[in-house]
Amino acid sequence: MATHRRFTPEHQDQAVSLVLHSGQTIHDVAKSIGVHEITLGKWVSKAKERQTVPDKELSETERAELDRPRKENATLRREHDVTKKVAAWFVKQQP
Repeated sequence: MATHRRFTPEHQDQAVSLVLHSGQTIHDVAKSIGVHEITLGKWVSKAKERQTVPDKELSETERAELDRPRKENATLRREHDVTKKVAAWFVKQQP
């Protein structure tokens, strides 16, 4: 039966730091500290996600591009809801 080891956040941060700042691969660091390669890879991915900061706010054009499909989606959902209600009404009316 496999047991799950728990690592402190400090241990995880040190392992991630080794990967990001030492030039060693995830495989090499994982092997040297006794952590599974996939586990260390997940830690590194999460650390990179936390570090990413958007370069800039969206421009007016980009915002409009995002808003258009959202509005269309909302309209389609309302139409779908109405269609479901009409279909249910017709089913109830059947003898």
